[in-house]
Amino acid sequence: MSRAEHPDRGLARDLIVPEGANLGVQLASAGTRASAFILDAAIMAATMFVVALVLVFGLIYYGMAGAEPIAIAGMLFFFLLRNSYFILFEAGRRAATPGKRIVGIRVVSRDGTGLSIDQVIARNLMREIEVFLPLTLLVVDASTDAIDALTTILALLWALLFTFFPLFNRDRMRIGDLLAGTWVVHAPRRQLLADLGMDAAAPAASGFRFSDSQLDAYGIAELHRLEAVLRGDNEEACWIVARTIATKIGWAEDIADARPFLNAYYNGLRAHLERELLFGVRRADKYS
Repeated sequence: MSRAEHPDRGLARDLIVPEGANLGVQLASAGTRASAFILDAAIMAATMFVVALVLVFGLIYYGMAGAEPIAIAGMLFFFLLRNSYFILFEAGRRAATPGKRIVGIRVVSRDGTGLSIDQVIARNLMREIEVFLPLTLLVVDASTDAIDALTTILALLWALLFTFFPLFNRDRMRIGDLLAGTWVVHAPRRQLLADLGMDAAAPAASGFRFSDSQLDAYGIAELHRLEAVLRGDNEEACWIVARTIATKIGWAEDIADARPFLNAYYNGLRAHLERELLFGVRRADKYS
């Protein structure tokens, strides 16, 4: 990650992966995170608008007899959308919603291990308390004849407290990040996954050949961490990880350059894990 790309060194943090390499991440600023959330909210609103049109047509077709089940279906869909949207996208390989991908950020685990589904669920369920619950109270208050001023004030204070919480801690964390043990960091764009190579023959073509036993040394979690190393421009981290892998798999040949070796192992490991998945074997990590 270059200094020119992210000049705010006050948000630079060390992220030590289990292999011992320091990925040197740059935390996303509060403004960048807010921009990502606004984009995601716009996507969700557009989705909800389309669904609302479908429900309106259903109401026209079925008449008032179908009003209650259609209203229930709409509320259920909105609840599932606002909760599952963030969880499903952040639990994926990119660990980022569409809004986060557009502004170039992603979620990582603060301890350097792979982001777990428990962490993703924890940080996003907290958003229900941080954002949606006070907004719901405000909407309900505004829609009633007798507006409870105290409830409105408390809901506003609640929303403002959680909204500005990232500004009052050095790591720009939401409450959800604090509880889940996560950071939101800038995701380097210089090398996309497609650039790392997807061809199963790539390891052989590069001069590196790995046996099945050597590829069995690692799993999906390590594959993701290796991808993160290859996306960056930290050559020291590449050498640390290359030596760790070489020692782990018993690689006896000299490694003249760390990146070709890591690229070849990444391609070989990815192809190996995909073959195993075809037979119903899923290696979550090296301990599986």
